[in-house]
Amino acid sequence: MTNAPAQSRLFEPARLGPLDLPNRLVMAPMTRNRATADGVPLPMMVTHYAQRASAGLIIAEAATPSPVGQTYPNITAIHSPAQVAGWRRVTEAVHAAGGRMFLQLQHGGRVGHPDTSGLTPVAPSPIPLPETIVTPSGHQEAVVPNELTVEEIASTVADFAAAARNAVDAGFAGVEVHAANGHLLHQFLAQGTNHRTDAYGGPVTHRIRFVVEVVRAVAAAIGPERVGVRISPGVTVNGIEDGDTDRIYPALVAALAALGPAYLHYVFADPEQPLFRQIRALWATTLVANPVLGWGGPLPADGGKLKGEQLLAAGADLIALGRAFLANPDLVERLRTGAPLNPVRDHGLMYVGGEAGYNDYPTLAGTPVPAVLTSR
Repeated sequence: MTNAPAQSRLFEPARLGPLDLPNRLVMAPMTRNRATADGVPLPMMVTHYAQRASAGLIIAEAATPSPVGQTYPNITAIHSPAQVAGWRRVTEAVHAAGGRMFLQLQHGGRVGHPDTSGLTPVAPSPIPLPETIVTPSGHQEAVVPNELTVEEIASTVADFAAAARNAVDAGFAGVEVHAANGHLLHQFLAQGTNHRTDAYGGPVTHRIRFVVEVVRAVAAAIGPERVGVRISPGVTVNGIEDGDTDRIYPALVAALAALGPAYLHYVFADPEQPLFRQIRALWATTLVANPVLGWGGPLPADGGKLKGEQLLAAGADLIALGRAFLANPDLVERLRTGAPLNPVRDHGLMYVGGEAGYNDYPTLAGTPVPAVLTSR
């Protein structure tokens, strides 16, 4: 991709709730294990996000709303004053660079381990993750999670609301509730992980209840215009099996739409699939679409630009890209001008910590973006 492209809708301004976005490109949330052991963002994260402030919107990586929700070592959190202060350094740098940020809230549910959090994971049912999980001492077998009681479910809903308030205090414009990719909220939705027989399990109306309660509580805490929700229909990561994807997601989306959130973030959206078109018809506000770019394979040379344009033509409003933003701090300018993209480096560098494979990708000028200095 070397020739200057024709004008693309990706570079048109857009409106998201109270935010004016300069373009329709969203930096997708990507966990990169660059926080302290207790979830405080490190200075290198300040640099990383400020480098990418030209995105129409940055959705910052998953932050856990409670200690028991921690998934992997060195991921971020948003339930303590130190974590809020660490995230505030990030948002201040991004705002100074002209950017806008939401924070993704993620509870791992059964995707966790006592060696990481010090706590036994929780889930809708006592069904363990069917694969090993990374811990501070390496890969280990997953443990059987504790089944959440009804009282604990209510407490978890309150944790999400408190985390949303903390995120706003940290300077985020809003939060994205993570109901995708096999984490706790998705575990309640899926037949394979939810074997409950109470009001939170069984029929579709019961299995969507927890997600709806979380989103309702978060919207009440900070305002629906500050809330997004991420879903991943049919995705099987983390051993998840929906069982009835075509039934549960229309019901979930209709229930969520009634709450009036600012956006819905659809992971691996395919404009040719009937479910995508059905969800688009049900969702009245902004639809953020993450295109299918070959899970586990190489990134397309255009970083997902063509797929993004196809999704816009099919009714999406904003396009979320992950690896392309990881490898290209100036992705928006590269796509706008038709400049070649940096290739994504060794996959292992994404998660090992440190600046390598994180803040050392060059800009079009040929050098990494300078580090961001903060006063704290």
